[in-house]
Amino acid sequence: MKYGVLALAALLGIASWDGSKPRSVEKPVVRPSEVMDFSALYGQNCSACHGADGQGAMAVGIGRPAYLAIADDVTIRRLTAEGVRGTAMSGFAKKSGGLLTDAQIDVLVRGVRQHWGKLGAAGNDKPPAYAVSAPGDVARGQNVFNASCSSCHGPVGSGSTQLVDSSYLALVSNQHLRTIVIVGMPHLGMPDFRGHARPLSDADVTDVVAWLVNHRGGIK
Repeated sequence: MKYGVLALAALLGIASWDGSKPRSVEKPVVRPSEVMDFSALYGQNCSACHGADGQGAMAVGIGRPAYLAIADDVTIRRLTAEGVRGTAMSGFAKKSGGLLTDAQIDVLVRGVRQHWGKLGAAGNDKPPAYAVSAPGDVARGQNVFNASCSSCHGPVGSGSTQLVDSSYLALVSNQHLRTIVIVGMPHLGMPDFRGHARPLSDADVTDVVAWLVNHRGGIK
């Protein structure tokens, strides 16, 4: 009897549907860890700081050609997974306290490269290396700063955007300073290494960062 009642109810349900409207079909639930679309992952985790188009917002543009020319996929993956010391960027990998799986981080790394490509410059436009390879010359760094940076930052870094500030320098790493000098933040008016009287060389960047770091304990 029980099964007969159920069968009758099912038949009545079919009979009551006139076919004028499609039946609603529930969409499968996608768990956050199963999202593998680059646009969705980038939009949810990266765009607020790095810009919807990867060209920068509150942080450096990881889709800018200069950045992609100096940071290889291993570097981008490490920074995404573990975060960047001296910045507000924490690690996004689960092992670093984030919410993304290793596979999702791989999607982000591949997507950044595929969407925004890589700088193909040569000669004088070849960018300085991502990492420092030799100690910088502090005295020469001040000369580089005065020639290439002081028009905006002031002759001792106290211009429109205070850069030589011990509080600021205490918060950022040497690598962060180097990356910003190379890649720039054009959306905020700061050019990349090519936007000066002459492109900054690897030695120029190393020396100016050394000069900045020399002020970390207090403005001299």
